[in-house]
Amino acid sequence: MIDFLAAMYPWTKSLHLLSIVAWMAGLFYLPRLFVYHAEASTPGDSRDEIFQVMERRLLRAIMNPAMIATWVFGLMLVMTPGIVDWSSIWPWTKAAAVLFLTWFHHWLGLRRKEFITGQSTISGRTFRIMNEVPTLALIVIVFSVILKF
Repeated sequence: MIDFLAAMYPWTKSLHLLSIVAWMAGLFYLPRLFVYHAEASTPGDSRDEIFQVMERRLLRAIMNPAMIATWVFGLMLVMTPGIVDWSSIWPWTKAAAVLFLTWFHHWLGLRRKEFITGQSTISGRTFRIMNEVPTLALIVIVFSVILKF
């Protein structure tokens, strides 16, 4: 298995990066959809229905598969010999940021359910602020991996 992972390293890394890009795109876009949903519709109106379709498709067809693929390929990279130096700080800061993004992903899923039931109480302004969260985590991840501090 270890020989297989080492031989597949360039492919695994490429697939991991592609998965990250798709996941991050969704993490940037879904909170923005929530801003518009919160500010431009009321429960049950035609815009509410359109936003719900857009949010559902983004979450289920893009974000969920991309998050799972990011995790699978990331764990494959972690198991590849010589890739991660666990005595350094960087894998731990990256792992913390990825866990945080995973929590944020699920938080967004819960907010979508609130829109479905008409029980969303979060303002567009709050969603605007939350829209910056993935950027901060991405900065931590990129600097951790590239600088390996």
